[in-house]
Amino acid sequence: RAEGLRVIRTYRTAESGLTVAAGMDHEVDGGAVHVGTRVDAERARVVFDVDAQVGIAVGVTKWLAYHYGKDSAPDLVNRAGMTMHRARAAGRAAALEAHEQWVADFWDRSEIVWDGARGAQQAIHLNQFTLLQASLRSEGHGVPSKGLTGTGYEGHYFWDTEAYLLPFLTHTSPRVARSLLMHRVRMLPAARARAREVGCDGALFPWRTIDGQEASAYYAAGTAQYHIDADVAYALAQYVEVTGDTDLMVRHGVELLVETARMWAGLGFFSERRDGRFVLLKVTGPDEYSTVVDNNLYTNLMAAENLRMAADAVAWLRAEHPRDLQRLTQRVGLRDDEEATWRRAAERMYVPFDPKAGVHLQDDRFLEQLPWDFAGTPADRYPLLLHFHPLVIYRHQVIKQADVVLATVLLPERFSREERRRIFEYYDPLTTGDSSLSECIQAIAAADVGKYRTAEEYLVDAAAVDIADRAGNLRDGVHVASAGGAWMAVVQGFAGYRWRGTRFAPMLPTRARRLCFPLQVRGSVLEVDIRPDVVTYAVRSGPPVTAWHHDEQFTVTAGAPVSFPGEYHTRDVGDLPAPVAS
Repeated sequence: RAEGLRVIRTYRTAESGLTVAAGMDHEVDGGAVHVGTRVDAERARVVFDVDAQVGIAVGVTKWLAYHYGKDSAPDLVNRAGMTMHRARAAGRAAALEAHEQWVADFWDRSEIVWDGARGAQQAIHLNQFTLLQASLRSEGHGVPSKGLTGTGYEGHYFWDTEAYLLPFLTHTSPRVARSLLMHRVRMLPAARARAREVGCDGALFPWRTIDGQEASAYYAAGTAQYHIDADVAYALAQYVEVTGDTDLMVRHGVELLVETARMWAGLGFFSERRDGRFVLLKVTGPDEYSTVVDNNLYTNLMAAENLRMAADAVAWLRAEHPRDLQRLTQRVGLRDDEEATWRRAAERMYVPFDPKAGVHLQDDRFLEQLPWDFAGTPADRYPLLLHFHPLVIYRHQVIKQADVVLATVLLPERFSREERRRIFEYYDPLTTGDSSLSECIQAIAAADVGKYRTAEEYLVDAAAVDIADRAGNLRDGVHVASAGGAWMAVVQGFAGYRWRGTRFAPMLPTRARRLCFPLQVRGSVLEVDIRPDVVTYAVRSGPPVTAWHHDEQFTVTAGAPVSFPGEYHTRDVGDLPAPVAS
């Protein structure tokens, strides 16, 4: 539709029927004359003639709007036109002011202040801007792994959202985090159907998707990554614990936990050969250089967490919301014996460990593989998957991205500190970092075990993925998950933050004179300020916050900050306590 200086076009996708109306309108200064509007099958142009004179500027203001949905094209055209009409009536100054306030609010609740090298602050800011741009208008949809900045991965999204993006959003923009979790909730019918297709009970979320359907054509490094169910469940539990949004858990969360727990209970079994331990065979963990293996440690431990959370959630509903449990039972056919089965499977979950090597195994046969010849592999042969056939890679001890190490980051309480140190020292040299999801996790793990220099180098690499185009593929779009991982590396790595129990163990990087950032915790905004000689916790708004600084518990209230001396280089977080069911 073309009307004067305004053009609105509609597009509809072939498969899903999603329609978008994209409109543009214009305001021009007196020095420009509208020649005409040209619309054809390929493009639309609004053309002006300008009587250009030295020293006299001519301004053109372009107004853009879009509306999307499954409404009719004429309805969406009308809505886009009305949006532009209202915006023009309010004026450019009002629109700009509203936008600037919106962005300022984001930085106020999210910004990591890095006082030190200017390049470091710029890289951190770019990563956080990436997160703003990719997620804050997701509006009930998922976040593509490239955001809207490129065609990499064809607009699909993966477990990246729950594992790398949700921690940031949960602690800074919980409404957006809730929206993304609700998108997974709305996927449950499709996830149930997908589970049936691959012979599973319950629900199995797709590895890569847009609308809930599995879009991965390669099952070995796609569908076989069953751990996505546990990743979604973990993100849900973290969100509810940090925000206190039990309403989401009552209305939708318990059902999601039940259906994912059912998938694990049906996928695995109690093996006589493993002394009655619960095993999970033919799965792929986060490391896509080791596919379709038996008892991937990350998958087994995250599955156990999922099973335990589901059992705890059902017990909580029974005690606190019996009517909701009754409705859930009727809706999904919950059986009396399932809760006990999930607990037993979680308690009896097989965790592969090699006493001779003294280290947890990535999977049952990982140590039986031939070591990869790293010394004989030139730098231009990485990423390996672009230069070697997958079958060659699968036969070797080589890791694309953190796997067992990731388990120690998400579930640190499942390992002693010495076990976490041994795992990092064993697996870090085998990890190529061919995935942009790896270095941020390695930074957290290195800081956790006191390898601060290594942690700082990994943090620098993670933060520079896009600003320095370290992966060489920025033309395909930014790395949204890595941007979330950079936030995790600072907050979880160098501030030593753990969301269970609200625990901190800060350590200031050598490249920084100060780190400061806010976290939203149970309705409060907690500011953490790390300086060379002091760490200060302050409540910007909301009720008091109780947390731990190393092994000392404290409570901070608005207007009464709490400070501790900075003893960073002697940090020893010790063994973390096991989580308590909430």
